[in-house]
Amino acid sequence: MSGNVSSVEKQKKKIMPLIYVVGVLIVVGVLLWLVNTYIPMDGKIKSILNAVVVIAVVIYLLQIFGLLGTLQNIKVGHIAGT
Repeated sequence: MSGNVSSVEKQKKKIMPLIYVVGVLIVVGVLLWLVNTYIPMDGKIKSILNAVVVIAVVIYLLQIFGLLGTLQNIKVGHIAGT
């Protein structure tokens, strides 16, 4: 009987992160929709904002599913002599 309990717990551990990811996607989508609908701004700025949010979400999903390594080792810019 304890074998069944542990397998149920393992399935819950697998499902919860998926629910978390779906929840984050829903929240980001609703926030982006609210910004696009209710905040007046130029169309070019909206398209840039949408592109930035989509790129950030894609990078987030790639990291979550392990298809992209952590971004800790990426260095922006390089100072000579260091």
